[in-house]
Amino acid sequence: MTILAHLWSVAAYIVPFIFVLSLVVFFHELGHFLVGRWCGVKVDAFSLGFGPELFHFTDRRGTRWRIGALPLGGYVKFHGDANGASMTDGAAAAAMSPEDRAVSFFAQNVWKRAAIVAAGPIANFILAIVIFTGIYFINGRALLAPLVDAVTAGSAAEAAGFLPGDLIVSIDGKKIESFEDMQRIVQTASDTALTFDVDREGKTVELVATPRRRDISTPFGTTRVGVLGVETRAKPENWRLQRYGLGESFMRATGETWYVVARTGSYLGGLVMGRESADQLSGPIRIAEVSGQMAKIGVAALLNLAAVLSISVGLLNLMPIPLLDGGHLFYYAVEAVRGRALNEKAQEFGFKVGLTLVAGLMIFATYNDILRLTRQLMRWG
Repeated sequence: MTILAHLWSVAAYIVPFIFVLSLVVFFHELGHFLVGRWCGVKVDAFSLGFGPELFHFTDRRGTRWRIGALPLGGYVKFHGDANGASMTDGAAAAAMSPEDRAVSFFAQNVWKRAAIVAAGPIANFILAIVIFTGIYFINGRALLAPLVDAVTAGSAAEAAGFLPGDLIVSIDGKKIESFEDMQRIVQTASDTALTFDVDREGKTVELVATPRRRDISTPFGTTRVGVLGVETRAKPENWRLQRYGLGESFMRATGETWYVVARTGSYLGGLVMGRESADQLSGPIRIAEVSGQMAKIGVAALLNLAAVLSISVGLLNLMPIPLLDGGHLFYYAVEAVRGRALNEKAQEFGFKVGLTLVAGLMIFATYNDILRLTRQLMRWG
């Protein structure tokens, strides 16, 4: 393989990765930026990426818009901040004129500061809803009929009495439109009895099955989900394309966003309780790999990944860890209750703890990526 071919192969993963991550980070920081401006706070810098500056311009309000060489995040630096994590520059604050203090982040009341901080994660959720809405409205949804073609021996489905030819109509009274709808309910209901209404040769039959928890492989690693034990064949006659209007596309997009939030929250909770495997935590290497795979499928698949990643970034930032948005919100909640902010030493200590936790998480996720990549190379070799 020539050097040019190698470079093209690498670019096929790096370019989609940079696009996806930059889109997610830009909207997250844009949320902080817009609400900050609406609250009357001066923005000193808006950075997409870290490290050496590749490009910049300064707008008429004095905000320096910059692109950093390392496209793994970004920040908005408000007036009076010591850094992009909104730590207050005490010395600079003390020397400020009344006019400067009035447009500084630290001088705003606790409710404005909380709104500015919360706007970043909220923007991530809004971005996901917009993307999902566009995909549903433009592409529609390909639905595979929830038809049982085979029943796995020894499975929950066999124990419940499922037979080939059964058409799943509803689960616990909820209408099922596709095989994917059925899978989503089953996967989130492991060890929970579910009531299935199935159409069997024109007659409705009620079956009760309890999905069993199993480990399955996903693009991001191994996860434990409920498994029923039925299979369907993706024959052309079992597929149909469902089109949606703009309003219904928005409603479905909102539901899809909530589903990803619930699944991610369930995974994180299971991780803390020891029910989930940590090998599903992925870093930039794995995200780049999946971005390249989605780009090969098409623009819609790549945007879908961006929406899912945006939700994950929004949730991660809401965790009550100092340095993240959720940590700031926790400080503001304490301030609202106490009537005064925590002292600078306490906030600085929390910042160091948060930095250690976030750095440790990134190192562990990257270790997972490298370990997974090494295993793949060994299998290919």
